[in-house]
Order: sequence, then C-alpha cells, then structure tokens
Amino acid sequence: MENVETQKKTWVLDASHSTVEFSVRHLMIATVKGVFDRVEGEVEGDVNDIENAHAVIRVDVNSVSTRDKQRDAHLRSDDFFNAEKYPYITFETTSIKKVSGSEYKIRGKLTIRDVTKEIEVDGTFEGIQKDPWGNQRFGFSVEGKINRYDFGLRWNMPLEGGGVLVGDVVKFNVSIEAMEKKNN
Repeated sequence: MENVETQKKTWVLDASHSTVEFSVRHLMIATVKGVFDRVEGEVEGDVNDIENAHAVIRVDVNSVSTRDKQRDAHLRSDDFFNAEKYPYITFETTSIKKVSGSEYKIRGKLTIRDVTKEIEVDGTFEGIQKDPWGNQRFGFSVEGKINRYDFGLRWNMPLEGGGVLVGDVVKFNVSIEAMEKKNN
C-alpha cells in the first residue's frame, strides 16, 4: 500500500469500476444472479482511519439486469422494486468497526422502496493506489444478505410440490473503486 497523506478527503465512486451483484433462490432448486449496472456515491474520510469514514451509495433500480428482459421488467414493476416510484436503493453508513487487518463490520441504513432498515455487512479494505494519471484511488468490497420481505418485496408464488418460486433471502456483493475528488 502506497503511503497516503493522512487527512479527511472526499472520494467519488468510479461507476465503471464498481459493481453491485445479488443472488436469490429460484424454485427452491437454483440460484438466479443479477447486477445493477449503475451505482454512484461518495465516501468522506481518511483511508488511514476508515472507522471514522462515512459513505452514501445510490443504486439505480432501473439498471437491474439478470440476463432476462422479462424478469428484469418484472423486478422493476410494483411487484418488486417499483422503479417508477422508487428509482434508487440507498445505503448510508452509521458505523464502521475494524475486526482485524483489512476486515470491517459496517452498519448502515438501507432503503429499498420506501422502507429503511439498519443492516450489518462484512467489509474488506482492498487497498489504495495512484492511477497512471495521478489520481488516488481505493477499493473496498462488501458482502451481506437481507430478507427481501423486510423491505416490502413480497411478491411470490406457491409451488405445487411445496415451497415458493422466489426465495426470501437475497445475498449481495458490492465492490467499489473510489477516486479522490479534486477541488476544482
């Protein structure tokens, strides 16, 4: 890790190098994976003192992709995200605690549709690097899971043999690359 001047800075997510992926059980026998193609956000803090950083991330619901246009349209509908009325999923950190090395426990407020709940996720500081154009960048990854019913995503269908069409637990992985914001 390159030595970085210690001070509070604002970092902007590089959307082309950041990903928000999710997975959920389908028919109780398989897993469907998807991604949100558009994410934005800012992190304020010192990379040498991550526990005192603050992040706000916004995910564009209309950018959901599961490689199936019909399913994607259904996910954007009122049965799930209601993207027309609630176009963004947001996450704002409330606390960051170092576990060991580069591992952290992150608590924050997750808002999906019109429901906000505090969740805890596992985070990993991936390092800091200067790019070839002289910009400071850092990487951070997060993984966690939620119960979709807690956020009003209740659509489902019972299966003849028992169980339901869509699982209630959604697992997610987020990888961000953020660049120091220049004061121009």
